[in-house]
Amino acid sequence: MSADLKPLEKQVVVVTGASSGIGLTTARMAADRGARVVVAARSEEALRELTDEIRHSGGEATYVVADVRDRDDVREIAATARDAYGGFDTWVNVAGAFLYGKLEETPVEDMRDQFDTNVWGLLYGSLEATNLLKDRGGAIINVGSVASDRAIPLQGSYSASKHAVEGFTDALRMELEQDGAPVSVTLVKPASIDTPYPDHAKNHMDEAATLPPPVYAPETVARAILDAAENPQRDVYVGGGAKGMAALGHYAAGVLDTVMEKLFVPMQKDDEAPRRDAPNNLDESTGDLEERGGIDRHVSETSAYTEASQRRSLTGLALAGLGAVGLALYARSRSKRRGEKSGERETEGRRSVESVAQTRRKRG
Repeated sequence: MSADLKPLEKQVVVVTGASSGIGLTTARMAADRGARVVVAARSEEALRELTDEIRHSGGEATYVVADVRDRDDVREIAATARDAYGGFDTWVNVAGAFLYGKLEETPVEDMRDQFDTNVWGLLYGSLEATNLLKDRGGAIINVGSVASDRAIPLQGSYSASKHAVEGFTDALRMELEQDGAPVSVTLVKPASIDTPYPDHAKNHMDEAATLPPPVYAPETVARAILDAAENPQRDVYVGGGAKGMAALGHYAAGVLDTVMEKLFVPMQKDDEAPRRDAPNNLDESTGDLEERGGIDRHVSETSAYTEASQRRSLTGLALAGLGAVGLALYARSRSKRRGEKSGERETEGRRSVESVAQTRRKRG
């Protein structure tokens, strides 16, 4: 049985991890488009401010202070939606915990805590949503990552958690399809997104953390999520770079390994030293209604690839090719820029040497 999803303005949408980044952007956008929203996160102050903001703009919203690592908290989210609106139509699992560092230098306890949020929290949410939606119909939307398909060095634990998310999501989809349940199950796989992700991450590197390009705006993910809330979809890559990386990893894994090792390792390190005393969302709530991270590089506000894929106006092969071409062009431009910078440094060096030589000749 296929899912017959309602228009967004007739839906109740649950969003976890709604106090910052993708979750916050999705909740605001859903409310702007007429949905009633139930927002959940650990920060009550941020959630109260968000719901007041939505109500003052004419929308309907309620909040639940919840840590998705606690199954009883997740059950409370569903109970609140039932009490306030009679249930929900779409459940979006966004809440995530972030880690940077080589695997051998990252405490196993931190990895376990990350899995509690990224895997068990999402699993609890999905099962709670299934319990209601398998009878009334609706959508379960899980936010994975390009790291669901392709592991990223220095984010190995995060990658492992997102691989688990993909496996769970695919299995849940098949079981619901086999039961004939009118539920759409979608996995959203963003590329790097300009959210406070690096600032909120627990960092075990010797340098401050940053995001590898290409980087997209959080609105690109929110639009993809809300499209999937109205139109059943299996999975959605947000950003052509995400699809290109997944395709290259599938067809030329060794090549992508080399690209990762040579480019993605240094591109995740900033020049500054990390702030060891800064709060991180592994150990505490860090959501403060910040959608973006203020990255100082180009941020793509849209993704032609994602829009085309969700309109289903291109074949799967063409979409994979488009993503791969985008990644190749990016890698080429990155290499060219590095070459130009190297050339500039060499030219400046030659000029310095020539200047010193001229000075010495004049003195002689």
